[in-house]
Amino acid sequence: MGSSQTKSEAFEPRRGLRGGHKQTLASFFLSRRIFLPPPEERLIEVEPGVTVLCQCHWQKDRQTPLTLVVVHGLEGSSESAYMLGMAKKGLAAGMNVVRMNQRNCGGTEGVAPTLYHSGLSRDVAAVAQYLIDQDRISKFALVGFSMGGNLVLKLAGEWGREGPSQFRAVAAVCPAMDLAASSDALHNRSNRLYEYYFIWKLRRRLRSKARLFPKVFETSRLRGVTTLRKFDDKITAHYCGFTGAVDYYSRAAAANVVDRIAVPAFILHAANDPFIRILPETRKKILANPNITFLETEDGGHCSFLAQPDGDDGRWAESQIVEFLRKY
Repeated sequence: MGSSQTKSEAFEPRRGLRGGHKQTLASFFLSRRIFLPPPEERLIEVEPGVTVLCQCHWQKDRQTPLTLVVVHGLEGSSESAYMLGMAKKGLAAGMNVVRMNQRNCGGTEGVAPTLYHSGLSRDVAAVAQYLIDQDRISKFALVGFSMGGNLVLKLAGEWGREGPSQFRAVAAVCPAMDLAASSDALHNRSNRLYEYYFIWKLRRRLRSKARLFPKVFETSRLRGVTTLRKFDDKITAHYCGFTGAVDYYSRAAAANVVDRIAVPAFILHAANDPFIRILPETRKKILANPNITFLETEDGGHCSFLAQPDGDDGRWAESQIVEFLRKY
C-alpha cells in the first residue's frame, strides 16, 4: 500500500487563519518579498511553432544537482508567489530550479495561436527533454501546483516505467486530478468568488488572443460563459480538440493514470480545500500505489498551507516538497 497520512498535527495553521477559505484567501492577499538571482530565460519549443517561456536558476555546476521543473496553476505564471517561493527554497537546498510557464502565460500570448489546458503534459515532457539535451542535467523532478499538479502527475503516470532515466520524482500540491468534480465544486455557492475570478481572467485572456489572432479566436464564443464548465465546453474544448467539457475533463485528468506512477511521488492535499475534490476511486488508486506518499491535512485551503513562521516564512507546502525531494 502507498504511504498515507491524514492527521491534524502534520500542519498547524497560522494564528487567525484556520479554515479553508481563510487559508486560501490569505495566501492570495498576503504579499511576499522574494528575492532571487536573475534567471536565465529560455523560450523552449514544445511543438513546431509553439514555445513556452522558462525561467532557469542554476547552481554553479548545473549538471550534477537535482533540477526541479515547477509548473503553475490555472491563470498563474512563473511569477506566481508560490513559484518564486519554490525557487528560493529549492536553490537554498542546492537544487536547480526551472520555473515553467504554460502556453500563453508569463506574457507569451503572442507567441502562437494556441491555448493552454490541463491535458498538455506533453509540454512538460518537452521542457524536460530540452533540459536533458541542452543542459545535460543528470536528474530532475517535476513539481506542480493545482492545475500544474494535474499536469505533472499525468505525465508521471503516462511515462510509467518508460520515462527518461533522469526522472527521479514528482510532487504535487492540491492537484486537480479529478477535473470534472473540481470544476463542479468551484460552482458551489460558497466558491463563487473563486470561480468569478478565474472566469474574469480567462475571458480577458481569450479577448487578448482574439486581438492577436483574429482569424483564429472569436470573442462571440464567450457569450453566456459564466462558469468554468461553460468556458471549458465552449472555449477550451472547441480550440483544443475536445468534443466538449465532458470529453476534456475525462481525457485530461491525471486520475486516469495515477496508478501507473513508477517514481517516488508526493501528493499534498488539504481536506478543507474549497474546490479541489479527490473522488473515492482516485483515492483508492493513490493509496494502492506504493510509490505515492499521500499527505492529507485537515487544514490548509487551496495551495496555501500558511503556518506560523518559525525561523522561516511559514510557507509549509513549499518546505514539505523540498524535504521530500532532498532524498533524490
